[in-house]
Amino acid sequence: MRDATGAVQSVLVLGANSDIASAFLAALADQRLSRAVLAVREPSAAADQVLALGELGVDARAVAYDATNVADHDRVLADAGDVDVVVVAFGVLGDPYDLSLSTEAVAELGAVNYVGGVAAAHASARHLVDQGHGSLVVLSSVAGARVRADNAVYGSTKAGLDGFVQGLSDAVHGTGVHVMIVRPGFVASKMTLGMEPAPFATTPDEVAADMVSGLAKGKAVVWSPAVLQAVFAGLKPLPAPLWRRLGR
Repeated sequence: MRDATGAVQSVLVLGANSDIASAFLAALADQRLSRAVLAVREPSAAADQVLALGELGVDARAVAYDATNVADHDRVLADAGDVDVVVVAFGVLGDPYDLSLSTEAVAELGAVNYVGGVAAAHASARHLVDQGHGSLVVLSSVAGARVRADNAVYGSTKAGLDGFVQGLSDAVHGTGVHVMIVRPGFVASKMTLGMEPAPFATTPDEVAADMVSGLAKGKAVVWSPAVLQAVFAGLKPLPAPLWRRLGR
């Protein structure tokens, strides 16, 4: 359970090797986080992160987790036990989309980002409802707000995941479980290394700060940075020909 001040004491991060997830864990460690479970494909790859959290007073451990293995979701959640927050943070960007992209690459991206994300969110929500409390945080993206041609697969998976989590939030209403969708813009991270930053680019630390603030306020949706909510309110109704031109 959260402590008397409302601070998060325990967290499970599905996809803890992402830069945003790492920054989020560090931010929580500054606010009395005491226990963290880092679910990653290769636990050895999270050794430095576990050590760093330990130096901040957090009892952290890494566990093996494959988002495309359906059985792994329930297994990792059961192993984590009672937690205040579950974060669904995994995802792959993939190559820029065009019709020459292999069918296998398209299918793999969909399997991780959408099928894996939906299964993880569903299993996490059920786990939190069963324990009677907690918050589910799902990393979406502004790429799903209106999908561009050059990120058609990635953007569509985030749009689908975002839509599912909106419905999931309604499904758990009244159970004591809080669901929060996070929609970052372009984040300067290892995922976007070598790419030209988009307008209103942000950093993992800034997104993490917005996530911590959103949790404290019980928000349903967090745009990071916040200005993107207004930006996409204007972009979504643009006629398709103009949207295509902007996308180039």
